[in-house]
Amino acid sequence: MSQQGPILVVSHAPQRSLVGLLDDAKLFPLIETGWADAVRAVEQVEPAAVLVAMSESGDADLTRLAAQVAARKLYTPLIAIEPAGPLAPNAIPFIQGRGALDRLLSRLRAALRVRALHASVLRRLADEPAAVRLPQDDPLSEATVLLMGRGGSYPALSVALGERMSIAGALGMEAAGKQLNSRDIDGIVLSEGFTARVVDAFLTVLSEDARFRNLPVVLTTGELAPRYDLPNLEILMGEPGRIAINATPLIRQHALEARLSRTLRAIDAGGRIDPQTGLLTQAAFDRELATAVRQTLAAGGGLSVARFAFEGAHARAQLDGARIISHMMRQMDFGTMRPDQSVVVTFVETDLRAGHTIARRLSSVIRQTSHGAGHARFEPVLSVATLQPSDTAASLLARLDRGPRRAVS
Repeated sequence: MSQQGPILVVSHAPQRSLVGLLDDAKLFPLIETGWADAVRAVEQVEPAAVLVAMSESGDADLTRLAAQVAARKLYTPLIAIEPAGPLAPNAIPFIQGRGALDRLLSRLRAALRVRALHASVLRRLADEPAAVRLPQDDPLSEATVLLMGRGGSYPALSVALGERMSIAGALGMEAAGKQLNSRDIDGIVLSEGFTARVVDAFLTVLSEDARFRNLPVVLTTGELAPRYDLPNLEILMGEPGRIAINATPLIRQHALEARLSRTLRAIDAGGRIDPQTGLLTQAAFDRELATAVRQTLAAGGGLSVARFAFEGAHARAQLDGARIISHMMRQMDFGTMRPDQSVVVTFVETDLRAGHTIARRLSSVIRQTSHGAGHARFEPVLSVATLQPSDTAASLLARLDRGPRRAVS
């Protein structure tokens, strides 16, 4: 696999097995450097990825090197091999276990694909109008992790992860499958409560589905089995806070990948799609609604609009709700997130009764998600209006905003 820039290997001691493995895989050029020259090497050679042999580096501090790598404009993966403690926010852990070092190749290739996607987005943005931009805040602010389990560590893991990202909980495999199929998930953490056979079946299903193959999957109990085709499968044991810290870089990388994919879709749509939510921009929605109203009044049929208000919810929950709606709504429908953070969706060929049914369905998915420690689950407040013969797009929306609102049950 070719890449823009060399692979930089940092260690106090020569890494013959690691370098030989990368060389056999044709991941080159390769540059080895010691800790004293690592920061300068990142600046001078502009690596495509940095691999740090932590087990050979004693008590070396990764903080300065990690900050240098994170400051680069183009995403540069930093993988810490056999870390002994908590890592920097952008340092992806790699624990060999019994899988040996060859598992590192799939981990590195997955990270380099994110880098290539980032390069593609930056190139496309340079040629596009300013209507589309790549958000610059931490991708973790948009991330959702699926926490699975029923054991005693579940509550503590929920708090530790919830302090950093949004959480979708699942007590069983059936509930986990529904979450994976109905919303965007950026990582999975399996706590206690499942037998080895159940975990094996679950990981096998994930590895056989291209949608989930690159998902970060963290096991918190048992031994890591290398046979699954899951490049971001890792085992992290210990107290929940440490597990959350070391799981975060992999989840952040996947959230960045999802953000980049949404940005590409926005570019392809000519700036009509908001890259943060996947919904239409406000201006594009207004144009689309005006056209839909004219066509419905001329040809007959039904058209309804629904407003989902996330009043009192945390900002992360509001964005998460918008993305769930974007993911779940029918292909013929369209929506937008307003400046007040409410989401308005137009249901095409739908009367008032059917509009209520669809809206309740969307709300039920949102309601099943918790949004971090200290933020209680919330009930989206809903209002629905249907098109009348005397309506315009403006009057329809005005009636929607005036209409009765209630939390959907």
